[in-house]
Amino acid sequence: MAWVYLVLAGAFEIVWAYTMKLSDGFTKPLYTSITIVTMVFSFALLSMAMKVLPLGTAYMIWTGIGAIGAFTIGVLFLGEALTPMRVIAALLLLSGLILMKLATK
Repeated sequence: MAWVYLVLAGAFEIVWAYTMKLSDGFTKPLYTSITIVTMVFSFALLSMAMKVLPLGTAYMIWTGIGAIGAFTIGVLFLGEALTPMRVIAALLLLSGLILMKLATK
């Protein structure tokens, strides 16, 4: 169940990162509220996962899901550049996450 919590925490991290961008420096109340609520959910789920998973594993996978997800959202919805070097960087992050998962019992 810890892995489910961790993946959900990562998904909420993607949402709060995106809505933080949309909040325009916390000047838009709706997006600011969504950011804060999803941050709380993300941290709560991360803490639940950390009851079972090692700190390094949980934190790396949580931040990695958020980073890769935010990169994808940026490209798909915010018009950010999709260059070969950025794709390679994201793939390297993804490979690190997979290796960390495989290395954790």
